[in-house]
Amino acid sequence: MKRIHILLFCLLFLGFASCERVFMEPDEPNNPVHVFDYLWNKVDQQYAFFDVKGIDWDSVYEVFRPMVYDDMDADSLFSVCAAMLNTLQDGHTNLITVFDISRNDSVYYRMYAQRNIDPVVVSLNYLTVYHHSTGGFAHNAIRNGEVAYIRYSSFSDDITEGYMDYLVAQYKDCKGMIFDLRQNGGGNVDNIRQMLNIFDNHGQPLYQTQIKSGPGHNDFKPLTTVCAPEKDTVWGSDPYIKPVAVLIDRGSYSATSFFALCTMAYPNIRLFGDYSGGGLGLPNGGALPNGWTYRFSITRTLDMNGNNYENGVPPQEFVILDPACTAQGIDNVIEAASDWIMTYKE
Repeated sequence: MKRIHILLFCLLFLGFASCERVFMEPDEPNNPVHVFDYLWNKVDQQYAFFDVKGIDWDSVYEVFRPMVYDDMDADSLFSVCAAMLNTLQDGHTNLITVFDISRNDSVYYRMYAQRNIDPVVVSLNYLTVYHHSTGGFAHNAIRNGEVAYIRYSSFSDDITEGYMDYLVAQYKDCKGMIFDLRQNGGGNVDNIRQMLNIFDNHGQPLYQTQIKSGPGHNDFKPLTTVCAPEKDTVWGSDPYIKPVAVLIDRGSYSATSFFALCTMAYPNIRLFGDYSGGGLGLPNGGALPNGWTYRFSITRTLDMNGNNYENGVPPQEFVILDPACTAQGIDNVIEAASDWIMTYKE
């Protein structure tokens, strides 16, 4: 099995993920029936998760195709096409027009209705007004200075080696770190590598990935193993080997799910909270004959044991926010992670 560095995989992703890089075959009819059929066929031939989602795509066609007719207006066609895409239950699936963008309702619901964090409690009682800000990281020491609490809300916020250097140095006397990635909806996958760089990287396997390669639902290229960078290429200091708790919930999507999956390769990192939101397929897009654009997942990702966590990476410690604790200004997910750090034994 070929091993590649995670940075190369990030570059691969950037090539696939750009919705602006769209292609349309010349002289395609742009009437509503053809536009609908064109979109259905593109999904049928290129979407990566029919099996994981348990979707009968032919049945979806039978439901939505009768709703389309050639003199329907653009709003009505958009509504039908968006509803068809919604059956994929995939947050990386969108239909984009000048007047609207479709979103998946089940993913949207999970991110907000099933969030496992109270931002007010975190801001007032853990970060506090005296917290520090380093790039996209908000951080402070808790448990009488023995645990570093680091909140990272979006992988769209750049991470540099300098930021990570600072965090390690700032909390060198703490017993461990908490990285709170709850409700982190993803962003730039290159930041995954930057976060992992402080840990013990020695080229260990992180996960496996494969891209859709043919029109059949099970037509994929062979699996490729993505590995951590070699230690001497990424970090000038000794690796951080103290315990690290990573907090996730259903709003931890896309790049955050990738990071959660990667942590399984590190014995000193443990996932706390709820399942992540998933989103482990990388999206690609194109143009419909009428000029609208679309995107959906064309790759799938497996852990090193062949498990597919597209619907959510499981935590190793399942901890749901307790309303009774929240009412007292206590985040019991943070407290559980802190307890583990305080009693950690290698």
